[in-house]
Amino acid sequence: MRPWSRCRAWPPTFFLSALNGSLRTGRNGIRIGPVLLETFIERGRFTGACYRAANWHYAGAITGRGRQGTGTTTKDVYLYPLCDDWKTTLCRLADGTVSTRQKPPYREPADWTEEEFGGAALGDKRLGNRLMQLGGSFFAMPADNIPQACATDAAAKAAYRFFDNDQVSMNAILSPHFETTEQRLRAQEVVLVVQDTTSLNYTSHPETLGLGPINTQGDKSIGLLLHDTMAFTPEGTPLGLLDVQCWARNEDEAGKRHERHGKPIEGKESFKWLKSYLAVSAIQARCPNTKLIVMADREADDDELFAEHLQTRKSAELLIRAERSRNRNVADDEEHIQRLWPFMDALKPAGVVEVAAPPRPDRTLRTARLEVRFAPVTLKTPHRKPGLPDVPLYAVHAKEIDAPAGIEPLEWMLLTTLATTSFEEAKAALAYYTKRWGIEIYHRVLKSGCRIEDRQLGTARRLENCLAIDMVVAWRIHHLTWLGRETPNVPCTVYFDDATWKALVGFMNQTPVVPAAPPTLRQAMIMVATLGGFLNRKSDGEPGTETLWRGLQRLDDITQAYIAFVLRPQHIPPAVSSNPGYG
Repeated sequence: MRPWSRCRAWPPTFFLSALNGSLRTGRNGIRIGPVLLETFIERGRFTGACYRAANWHYAGAITGRGRQGTGTTTKDVYLYPLCDDWKTTLCRLADGTVSTRQKPPYREPADWTEEEFGGAALGDKRLGNRLMQLGGSFFAMPADNIPQACATDAAAKAAYRFFDNDQVSMNAILSPHFETTEQRLRAQEVVLVVQDTTSLNYTSHPETLGLGPINTQGDKSIGLLLHDTMAFTPEGTPLGLLDVQCWARNEDEAGKRHERHGKPIEGKESFKWLKSYLAVSAIQARCPNTKLIVMADREADDDELFAEHLQTRKSAELLIRAERSRNRNVADDEEHIQRLWPFMDALKPAGVVEVAAPPRPDRTLRTARLEVRFAPVTLKTPHRKPGLPDVPLYAVHAKEIDAPAGIEPLEWMLLTTLATTSFEEAKAALAYYTKRWGIEIYHRVLKSGCRIEDRQLGTARRLENCLAIDMVVAWRIHHLTWLGRETPNVPCTVYFDDATWKALVGFMNQTPVVPAAPPTLRQAMIMVATLGGFLNRKSDGEPGTETLWRGLQRLDDITQAYIAFVLRPQHIPPAVSSNPGYG
C-alpha cells in the first residue's frame, strides 16, 4: 500500500488475491495493486525452508512483545516482491515524490569477524557479540576442538550455550556473510557461482540426534548432507558463500529410489539445485552489472534446472556438465533429433586446448590436451516430463587426446546458456569450468582444516550452527590462499592486523625489532606457510591451503606471546631482599 492511501476494512481475501497480482479498489476509489508480500516465521518452531524454496527473501528478524508480553519471541521476516520497482512504489507520496530515509554514516568494520558476522539477526546483541568471538577463536585455532579454541572453561560453556540457543540458526548466522559476499561480487564483471554437495560423516558419534544415512543401505554411515553455493572470480579467488542447505536424510525413505519418477521436483533431493539457482538468480536481478554463471557437476544435469532458466526473470547463466547416462535427445538447426553424444562426436573438431587436469586419488595433476567441438542444440523434453519446455542452449564437448597409458582420458560435455558461437567462446566456457575444482578444495579445508566432522555437540541442530561458523572460517583460509596469488604486492595489512604481522616478522627473523613498513601479502603468506611446513623451494610452487591453516594455528600462539611480552611487557617484581648477598 502506498503511504498516502487511507483504506479500512480490507477483505480477508486480499492477501490471497495478491499472490495472483490482482487489483482491488479501496473505499476512497483508488485502485491499489499489491507490490510486496511479507510474512513472519517464528524462530525455533519453523525454519522457513518452504519460503526460501519459493524464492522469498530473508530480510532480518524482529523481537516483539510476544503473547505473554515477555519479549522473548524472535521472528524471521521474509519478503516477496511482485514487481521490480516495489521500493519506489511503496515510498511514493501523494505529490509524486519519493520519500527516502537518510542512510546512517558508513562505519568500517572493526575486523573481519564484524564484516562477515556483524548484524546477524539473533534477537539479542549479546548473541551477536558471542558469534563474532567464536568466529575469531575458530579462525585462530581451526583444527582444534571447541574447548581448545575457546581457551577457557567459561568461554567453552558459552559456546555450547550459543549453539543450543533457540534464537540461533544456520541461516541467521550466515545471512551477514551472504550479504557481504554479494557486495564483493558487485565489483566483478563476471562471477562463477559453483554448486556442490558433500556429506559430513558422524558415524563415530552414533548418539548424536537428528542424523540420517549418507551412503548406501549397506554402508550404514550416518551424518548430514551439505549443499553449498560459492562465488569465485574467473581467476579462481573465492568471494564467499551465496547459499547453504544442510539436511539429514529420512531413514524411512531409503531404498525407494525407484519411486522418484512419480514425485514432483519439490519432493526430491535434487530440488537443491533449483533452490540454490533461484537464490542466485535473485542476486543476479539485484546485480545487473555483474554476470553470474552457475556451474555444477553431472549430478545437476536436471531438466527442471534448464527449464527454470527460461521461466525465471533475469536469471543467472548455466554451465552444467552433462551426465552420459541421461541419454539426452537434442535437435539441431534442422530439427533432426538424435542422441547428444553421437551428435557431438560427428562434428568436426574446432581446435585443441590445454587445461590442468585436477588431481584425484587415482591420478596426479597433469596438463591435458583436449579436442573441442561445440554447437547450438535444443534440449528435448523427456516423455515422462511432458510439462517441461524444450530448452535451446549450447553444447561444448572436450575430449582428451594422447592421454598417458593407463589413465582414463578426460572428457567433458558441457551444456550452457552462454552464447558459444566461436572457438574462443568455447575455450572461455572450458576455462570457466576448470575453476569448479575450487569448491572441492574448499570442502577439503572445511573437513581437514576445520575438522567439522570431529565436532561433538549432541544434536544435528547444534552441529549446523557450529558448521555455519566453520564454513566462513574455511572460506577465509581458502580466500587468503588465492588473494596472495592474485594481489601479491599489496601490503599484508589488508589481511593481518599490526600485532599479527609484527609477531610473524619478529618470530621469523628472531628479533623483537620489526621494520616500519609491513611486508607484502605474498611475503607474509610464505612466512605463514613456512610455519605450517612449507619449504619454499624453487620447485615447490605456491603454498597450499593445508600448510596455511597449519601455519595460522601456530601464528595465533606466536601473536599472543608477542602481545604479552613485547607490546605489553610484564613488570618484573623486585627481589625479596635488596641485599645482593642474601641467601
